[in-house]
Amino acid sequence: MENWQAIIATITFVTVIFLVMTEWIHLTIAAFLGAVLLVFLNVMTLPEAIGYIGQSHGTLGLFFGIMVLVRAFEPTKIFDYLATQMVIFAKGRGNLLLLAIVGITTPICAVLPNATTVMLLAPLIPPMAEEVGINFVPLLILMVFVANSAGLLTIVGDPATFIVGDAINLSFTDYLFRLSLGGVIAIVTVVATLPFLFRKIWNTKLENLNQLPHPQINHPRVLAVGGLIIAFVLLFFVVGESLPVPISPAAAALLGAALAMLLAHHTKIDTVNHILRDVDWSTLIFFMSIFVLIGGLEKTGVVQGLSGVLATILGKNIALGSIAILFFVGLVSSVVPNIPLVVAMVPLLKQYVVNVGLVGAEVLSPDFQGQLPPEVLPLFYAMMFGATLGGNGTLVGASSNIVAAGIAEQHGRRITFQRFLRYGIPVMTLQLITSALFVIVRFLL
Repeated sequence: MENWQAIIATITFVTVIFLVMTEWIHLTIAAFLGAVLLVFLNVMTLPEAIGYIGQSHGTLGLFFGIMVLVRAFEPTKIFDYLATQMVIFAKGRGNLLLLAIVGITTPICAVLPNATTVMLLAPLIPPMAEEVGINFVPLLILMVFVANSAGLLTIVGDPATFIVGDAINLSFTDYLFRLSLGGVIAIVTVVATLPFLFRKIWNTKLENLNQLPHPQINHPRVLAVGGLIIAFVLLFFVVGESLPVPISPAAAALLGAALAMLLAHHTKIDTVNHILRDVDWSTLIFFMSIFVLIGGLEKTGVVQGLSGVLATILGKNIALGSIAILFFVGLVSSVVPNIPLVVAMVPLLKQYVVNVGLVGAEVLSPDFQGQLPPEVLPLFYAMMFGATLGGNGTLVGASSNIVAAGIAEQHGRRITFQRFLRYGIPVMTLQLITSALFVIVRFLL
């Protein structure tokens, strides 16, 4: 590919990230404008751009389906009711509230993708924070940290872990025995930071719980049917892809969304127009634009060139390579969403281990079903940790971060890049260090 196209793709991507960081313009406008410029400047054609979006149809379909599903049941006031119950359960104490968010988010993220979990749970946060009299933005940021970290507990908890695990044919059970402890360590690291990073909320105490509003659930029969729809969706999230006729999480979410809209329309608790109007289109457009920008870097050979440089520097030193990849991918993942980053890095890391003679060329085949030699696996494990935990660093580092930012805007507040950074950099740094120690002790000594 001609050099000028690679230069344009790189400059466009860096400019978009710079605009997002400085917040000179809205992050969705920055990403959308950058993606359109790649087409306008002939770095790629419009069909190619749409093709890069289409490659991530599962992610986009899942997000859209969950957004519609959550919004359809908003008139029942179930989120306000659950938020009040959480405050009462925490006895109005900020420290218990923070720990409750950790305790609720962690097990759900073990079986559901982290962005999906944030979509389901984040609507609880604003009303809960209002009742305690605190800003809900730090609580949303904490939920994101826990969701991203808990994604390491199982192979299905984060798209990045699933993509890498699938590439090296790692089973669900093997992942539990080899890597889940790293996820536990990541969550413990977040909990250890709570009294310091969230000091004001940690020390908050609501004296009179009797003053809390006690919202009532509206349309209980509709909610009961809605609960069955949500249970159906969650069931297929877990077992759908193992059925004789596989059903993807995106397909399950979209069917749930369609049924939820049918229920809302038929019972007249809301209109289809109102539900679709309130979908977070800004977040969806941001993701589509980012996939196009990453596609531009892939098409012009920029990502492959960076991988070649990495191979030249590391050689055959697996121990050094594993730690270097963990921190390199972690830092890059803090500014590049981890899903497209991992999609780009997996084949390049496979090419690297082939180029330096550690494995045969057969591993490059899309149909490869064998096992990689145990000595090269720490490279891929390190990439899992780096891609997942690096996403805690900045606002654009993970899909769940962007989802939380969209939900915050819908409730009248913005999660600014700088504010997220104040929490994200300490958490990401500590987690990358502890995960590096885990990889060293567990796989390299």
